[in-house]
Amino acid sequence: MVETELRQLIEKIRARNCEEQTVEVKAAHRGCPEKLYDTLSAFSNQDSGGILVFGLDEKRGYEKVGVYDAQDLQKKVMEYGEQMTPVVRPVFTVSEEEGKVFLSAEIPPVDTAERPCFKTARGRLQGAYVRVGDADKRMTEYEVYSYEAFRKKYRDDIRGVTGANLAALEQARLEEYLLRRKSSRPNLASVARDQLCELTGILRDGEVTMAAVLLFSPYPQAYFPQLSVIAACVPSKELGVLDAAGHRFTDSKRIEGTLPEMLEGCLSFVRSNMRVATVIDKELGVRRDVAQYPMDAVREAVLNALVHRDYSIHTEGMPIQLTMYVDRLEISNPGGLYGRLTVDQLGKVQPDTRNPVLVTAMETLEQTENRYSGIPRIRHAMEEMSLPEPVFTDRRGTFTVTLYNNTTEERQTVAEKTAEPNFSPQARPVQPQDKKKLLAFCMRPRSRREIIEYLAISSAQYALHRYLAPLVSSGAIRLTMPEKPKSSQQRYVTAEEYGGPALPDSQGGK
Repeated sequence: MVETELRQLIEKIRARNCEEQTVEVKAAHRGCPEKLYDTLSAFSNQDSGGILVFGLDEKRGYEKVGVYDAQDLQKKVMEYGEQMTPVVRPVFTVSEEEGKVFLSAEIPPVDTAERPCFKTARGRLQGAYVRVGDADKRMTEYEVYSYEAFRKKYRDDIRGVTGANLAALEQARLEEYLLRRKSSRPNLASVARDQLCELTGILRDGEVTMAAVLLFSPYPQAYFPQLSVIAACVPSKELGVLDAAGHRFTDSKRIEGTLPEMLEGCLSFVRSNMRVATVIDKELGVRRDVAQYPMDAVREAVLNALVHRDYSIHTEGMPIQLTMYVDRLEISNPGGLYGRLTVDQLGKVQPDTRNPVLVTAMETLEQTENRYSGIPRIRHAMEEMSLPEPVFTDRRGTFTVTLYNNTTEERQTVAEKTAEPNFSPQARPVQPQDKKKLLAFCMRPRSRREIIEYLAISSAQYALHRYLAPLVSSGAIRLTMPEKPKSSQQRYVTAEEYGGPALPDSQGGK
């Protein structure tokens, strides 16, 4: 940074009246500030590093107060840096304005393999910090561990599983897998079975590994109850909002089993809960179904979560989360991006692999290609359906893929838009649209069971959420017992202004 850039940064801070992710302000007009260790650690532990600006008083609205002695301040900051592991070497810039001196100290990022940077006297667990907004937060034990795991190349996917043994695995699937490994590597053909299991990660020092359990156990969750996927369909754009029937979720499921089984379970859940529109090809005049999300993008996102999540003891109690909102699908897994990889590099560079045995095994089982094409495929699949670009987020030990859908009316066919029933000349337009002609069906009071049978959709919760709830919410369909919305005697009937019968007061009429 040159002097002019420091002056510009000072004016930017004053104009915005705040600190930032990469900028920390200290007054330093009465001496060197105390407790610089936290900020030195936090800046060193983020890829962008950071800048300490001395000479502005945050408590006085970022007033220009200058520093007490630029030369001594530099010396003191250097001393702070030398008490860090690894040592922090700031780069200083001095600027003078109206008789006041200002100082900046640029803190370079520490290489990922050397993180976390911490105050030596406190130790890693107590002296390592991370920057969160404009604050320095002490690293969690897991965050410290994640850096150590990368530095020391821990192999959590092949750690031993207490209580598991080869006999407890599904032998037919295991033998098929070992046969595939032999066929792909002829030099393994003559290797004894136990040795082959060691070489392929099924055993480690005679113990059955986590990879073996996740791939070949009849029920992996017997050993790790939370290594599953929690799938939920939410009737809003955020958690906690109830639908017209008072439900927080229109569908919810814990998906368990081996990795391939959980993958298929997740895809099945998404298929059964996403909307499917019917469109007409203008050139061919052929009707075809268009799903809300491209399933190959969903598959890659789920597969990445299953294969690349953190399987250490720190996260074995954390399931993967798959949440379908009305406008998006989110898939979050424990364990942020591994190693030196950053979000902007996803799909562009070859990443470090957190679970190499699992990745290789899933490739052998033909569940993945292991060619680093998953992220590009997600991007292209979304683009091919004219959907927004996928969003990848890496936050404090959690990685999330967000796929947004198209919530506009663009995919409705002309037939769908004109097929709404017109029950009377005075009837107002139905919003949302009555795609399943429920208004006509509910001309007389209907129970939930009758409506579900009429809709003929396998997921009852989805059917009610997708087609009934919007009409109830808009007032087009009324409850016969509005004071008891969850009653087993509840009936649903088309409102009078939409052509339905008039109801007595006791039944939700006028």
